[in-house]
Parts: sequence; structure tokens; C-alpha cells
Amino acid sequence: MLNASHICATNFTYSHYRLNHCLDDVAALGVQWFELWGVAPHLHIDTVQEADLQTLRRELAARELKLACFTPEQCVYPVNIAAENPQQREYSINYFRRSLEICESLGSPLLFMTPGWGYEEDEPAAARSRAVDALAQLAHLAESRGVTLVLEVLQPRESNLASNVHELASLVNEVSSPALDAALDIVGMAVGGDSVTDYLNAFGPKLRHCHFIDGTPAGHLALGDGNLPLKSYLSALREGGYNGLLSLEIAGGRYWQEPLEPMRQSIAFLRDALA
Repeated sequence: MLNASHICATNFTYSHYRLNHCLDDVAALGVQWFELWGVAPHLHIDTVQEADLQTLRRELAARELKLACFTPEQCVYPVNIAAENPQQREYSINYFRRSLEICESLGSPLLFMTPGWGYEEDEPAAARSRAVDALAQLAHLAESRGVTLVLEVLQPRESNLASNVHELASLVNEVSSPALDAALDIVGMAVGGDSVTDYLNAFGPKLRHCHFIDGTPAGHLALGDGNLPLKSYLSALREGGYNGLLSLEIAGGRYWQEPLEPMRQSIAFLRDALA
């Protein structure tokens, strides 16, 4: 049964603070699950060393935090598994190979992924084929490492490959790997015109993770700062048997200077709604 123990905090609003500051806040708020956004300056994929990862693992353990998901930055960085340029695509695939190694070092069961994108002036079939091939490669490697990839939709302005539940299900089903599941992003769902029930029907137990945020409908806002029917979404998740985490992917410059309050507000909203 979905309840307050399924709340998952993140470092998405803390990029202007040291990571340990975020971990201290999360622990003080009484949350046990944590999703790590892999982005400079907290954890840059291309430069992080094994010693850094082991230090981070100890810092999480010292605060009794459990790492639920590792989410390397892939929207504002030059990462695109569907890229036409062979060098960029190879770099992107290697970026996720390295991310899988990081998952293994940190003990993260999930690696969060997006589908990439193709040029708007082209038909998307070729880019989609490249994305499927890359996902299949990475899912095979993930399976051998005991990690599961979770794939989300992007908004139409971000990707022409998967911006609604049907396109996402098509990718997941074509790869057809036990190591590739789906993630529900509430804002992506709302912008795509889909419902929680659509996701539950499409994926069932393969719906493994949820970015639970507010929006208008776009934006990655603290809960209560947008106008989405969040309590209705929670009811649908509960009634549909979703048993994954509700991860607070609050993001955007409006929160960078004072990240604690939007996190506290969102956690309080979920605790009240799930009581």
C-alpha cells in the first residue's frame, strides 16, 4: 500500500549547495529514500573517481539514507542515445555504461534514462531505431550488473521519440528486456495528455519509479506550487497497486537559493495526503 514511507527526496534543487548539505536536510526531514541527480558539481560522470563514490556511499549510510535511483543528467548535457553523429552517440552510450558502473558502486538498483531525440526536420524512425539499439545494449549490460533501467517520456519540446505513454510503451516493449522498465513523470504525463491509469494499464508491475512533482502543467514545481490534481493522482496510484517510490524531482532556478523549504513543503504535502 502506497504510504509516506514511499517518499523519496532528491538533490535536484541543491546544485548551489554542497551535496552533504542536501543529505543533512533530507535526513533531518525524516526521509529514508534518496534519488541522486548525477550532475556537476555533486557528481560529474566524466570525472568522478571510485574513491569519491565510496565516500558518498559512506555519507549516505551515516545518515541512514537508502539510494533508490541514480539519475545522470542527460537533458542539458550533450547526451543523446539517438544521436545521428556516431561520435556523439558513442559518447552517450559510454556515458550510460559509466553510469551503470556508478550504480554498482553506490548500490543503486535503478538507473534513470530518457529516450534521446532526433532532428525535427527528419522523420523520427531512424532516430527511434538508434534509441532502441542503444537501450537494448544498455539493458543487456544492466541485467548483468543487477541494475534496472527506468525510462521516462520527455515533453514534445525535448524529444520527438517518446512524449506520451503509447510511444514510451512502444520503446519498452520493442527492447523487451527484464532490465528495462518504465518511469512515470507526473509533468511529462500531464503535458502528454495521459493519465495515471494509462501508465498503470500500459506497464503494470513494470512501472517502477515515479517523479512526483507539480506543474502548470509543465514545470517541476514543489507540491502545491502548481495546479495539477495531485491528490487524484495519488488515489489512482494507490488504487492501481503502484508500490514504487514518489520521488520529488523539484527543479528550476526559483528554488536554488532556498532549497529546503520546497522540499519540506512537498514532503508535508505527501505525508498529509497519504496519511
